[in-house]
Order: sequence, then C-alpha cells, then structure tokens
Amino acid sequence: MKLNMAEEEDYMSDSFINVQQDIRPGLPMLRQIREARRKEEKQQEANLKNRQKSLKEEEQERRDIGLKNALGCENKGFALLQKMGYKSGQALGKSGDGIVEPIPLNVKTGKSGLGHEALLKRKAEEKLESYRRKIRMQNQAEETAAEQFRLRFKHKHDEVKLEGDLRRSQRACRQLDTQKNIQVPREAWYWLGLEEETEEEEEEEKEPEEDEYKSEDLSVLEKLQILTGYLREEHLYCIWCGTAYEDKEDLSSNCPGPTSADHD
Repeated sequence: MKLNMAEEEDYMSDSFINVQQDIRPGLPMLRQIREARRKEEKQQEANLKNRQKSLKEEEQERRDIGLKNALGCENKGFALLQKMGYKSGQALGKSGDGIVEPIPLNVKTGKSGLGHEALLKRKAEEKLESYRRKIRMQNQAEETAAEQFRLRFKHKHDEVKLEGDLRRSQRACRQLDTQKNIQVPREAWYWLGLEEETEEEEEEEKEPEEDEYKSEDLSVLEKLQILTGYLREEHLYCIWCGTAYEDKEDLSSNCPGPTSADHD
C-alpha cells in the first residue's frame, strides 16, 4: 500500500510547481494572423478554380490550342493539298522552294483602324530622328564655337608674339645703328619709342611723297618683315638667331631663314 502511494505523483512537488508555461506576449495574435492568411490563400485558390473565364480568354485559349496542333486530313484545304501531291513538312511551290511553316497570325486586339500602328511607329521614328538631328546640330554648334575660340586665341597669341618680335627688332636696330654712328633711323618706327617723338617734327619739316608709306598704314607683321630685312641687309643680324654674322655668305649658310617659322 505504501509502495503504491510512493509511486503516485505528488501534486505538491517541484515537478508541478515549477512548470513554466509558454506565456510569450503576442503569441496568440501571431497564430490568428497565420490562420487568417491560410484561409485567405485557400479562398483565392478556390476563386481561381471557380472563376468564369471571359469571352476573350476563351477565344485566346482555343486559338492557342488550334495553332499548336497541325492540320489533319479532316481539314478541307489540307485534303486538297494532299490530292495535289503535298506531304506534311514539305515546302510549298512546284520546285519546293516555298515556305514550310504557315504565315504567323497577328491578332489585332485594339479598336484603332488598319494602319494606325504603322502611323504611330512612323511618327515615333520621325520624332526620334528629329531629336537626333537636334543633338547633332547642337554638337556641331559647340564644335564650331570651340574652333572659333581656339582660332581667336591663336590669333591673339600670334599677335602678341609678333609685337614682341617687333620690339626686339626695334631695340636691336637702335643699338646696331648707334654702333655705326647712325643718329637718325631710316624710318622713325625703326627705333623703339622714337616714332612718337619724331612724328610731329617730320610732318612739319616735309610733306610725304606719293610712294612713301606711313607707319600707321602698316600692320605689325609688315613692320616686322621690313625691319628684319633691314637688319639682315644693313647689319647682317638675325633677331631669332641673336647673332651678327661676318658677311652675307656666313648669314645665308648659318641662318635658317628670314622668318620666325624658319627657326622653329
């Protein structure tokens, strides 16, 4: 009797008192959400099975089935072809160089008239071509503007270089003329800074002849060409070489040429 009582569970023991129940917060709500989702999915599946197909969908299904299946002998057109010697899979034509597969079927689903899609396509292509033409014109305009800027910059740079060469030539001319005891330059602008001082005096002393030219009528390049020619002839001097040669033979044999480009 005592053994049986010992084997029975003690309801006051730790095995009953310390049992930890699953009391996590929100657990019943999660179970309800999962159950609702399962019911909704089952309902959607049932609706898809029981949904009545529209007329367009039924036509599409019948058309797809018909296009997938090859024509049989029950088709009158196919039967006529067989009577004329046609065999399934053979190309059309007397010499057998025609098409093998039938012409694909393009179903028109919209309400627009015939040729409307081609019109829309042509308009889209014209719009695209107009956009491309506009982009090309913009690019050409940008390239032209950039080229003009480069030309203007180069022209300005060339002008600055010519003015610098002319000033060097004028200083060299004054120095070389002074060494030869030449007190008055051949032209006032041959010497740097002397042209402005003697301009008024020359106008008072004499009137210019018809074949004479004024310095203001000459460009910087023309002045440089005249002055460098004078330095080479009179003093055997080249401003780009920076050398006074002994004679004309020495000048012609050792100097590359009478211009700046010859010395590049």
